[in-house]
Amino acid sequence: METIMIIIFFLGYLAITLEHNLKIDKLIPALAMMAILWAFMALGIDGFSTWFDSAKHALMDNFGVLNHEEKLHILEETLLHHLGKTAEILVFLLGAMTIVEIIDYFDGFSTIKGFIKTKSKVRILWIFSFMAFILSAIIDNLTATIVLISILQKIVSSRNDRLWFAGLIIVAANAGGAWSPIGDVTTTMLWIGKKVSTGQLISYLLIPSLLCMVIPALIATFMPAFKGEIEGDTEEDKPKSKFGATMLYLGLTAIVFVPIFKTVTHLPPYVGMMLSLAVVATFAEIYSSSKFSISNVDGESEGHAHHSPVHSSLSKIELPSILFFLGILMAVAALESLGLLFGFADTLKESLPMLGTEQADAQVSDLVIMLLGVGSAVIDNVPLVAASLGMFSEPLDNPLWHFIAFSAGTGGSMLIIGSAAGVVAMGMEKIDFFWYFKKIAWLALIGFLAGAIAFIVMRNYIL
Repeated sequence: METIMIIIFFLGYLAITLEHNLKIDKLIPALAMMAILWAFMALGIDGFSTWFDSAKHALMDNFGVLNHEEKLHILEETLLHHLGKTAEILVFLLGAMTIVEIIDYFDGFSTIKGFIKTKSKVRILWIFSFMAFILSAIIDNLTATIVLISILQKIVSSRNDRLWFAGLIIVAANAGGAWSPIGDVTTTMLWIGKKVSTGQLISYLLIPSLLCMVIPALIATFMPAFKGEIEGDTEEDKPKSKFGATMLYLGLTAIVFVPIFKTVTHLPPYVGMMLSLAVVATFAEIYSSSKFSISNVDGESEGHAHHSPVHSSLSKIELPSILFFLGILMAVAALESLGLLFGFADTLKESLPMLGTEQADAQVSDLVIMLLGVGSAVIDNVPLVAASLGMFSEPLDNPLWHFIAFSAGTGGSMLIIGSAAGVVAMGMEKIDFFWYFKKIAWLALIGFLAGAIAFIVMRNYIL
């Protein structure tokens, strides 16, 4: 049964990558794959002898001896657990995207557009790369990607040019998210799991992450795609609304407030994002002089709805991308629940030659972690990091945990669907999987390897 489920996942994954060739939207195979995998699990529950407890990040000891009803109960609880964790990400994403759309409603991004006076593609590349690197560490790589691609769409009119910039933004955002405890979901997992501390994480990963961003951008400056100037007028435009700058600063401040809210309250990030959305939406309604109730959409007149910034922003949310995210995360959760991902990571470690010395063990661990980073480009990095939590038992701030944070955070850049930032960018700019693989993946790989080598050197000789 496990083999059949792996085949189903592979076929669904293949259908997603061949979206443009099959002319089928990627959300269809993602949702179908999710439903079929969980259906097979429910129908064949008695045939499974292992089960992964996501809450404890370990395999259950006695799952094989449980009866049918007990196994079904555990399956339902696991499904609800993963749906809840996935919903946290989706609600957070919805809040961030709505805030961005509200800023755009007031033409707030024209304020940043006004700061960028240059038409040089190389200069714009470096500006956006450093903005992605810094913003992702503050507001997480997912939200930073949403914000920067929204700004990019206002500055670069040519879609072909935007695709290149978006690809480098993904690389830079994932690199920036790796050295901050709130920059990426995997570093947040390690931080909450008391495997890394903020100070040591920054000490170990700031330079490797910076190299992971700088080297691909440096190589890209010599590529034909970034030669010359962008098309269109980059002169500062008069904002369509006098509240544009106010809404931009308010919106970005509200997003930055989310990790502060989480630190103070210890509540999940989506709770703070909903509070931030409520505050931004309130000012948006005041500035637009329009009353609006989210719970009473049907009762509004067409003219009233048109003038509501919140309603207008919600109507522009890319729902297919949200559903695709739901499908792919829940499908991976199905494989994780059976312990397949945990078993794969553990087998990978055991299958590599162990020479018996401490230095050899460290080298093997480095190789395993780098392979996990490459694997995070194919499979979601969250379950892979969860598996690593069970593979290793090193204490707080052991360099191994920092290397895992780097590999899982930046390795996903090698494929467009290997990271949350990539998935969002794919939805916002309709980036083709194979275009990204041919044009950007090798740059991301070089950056990943450069950062990994820098980390190993720093760990062995500096820190």
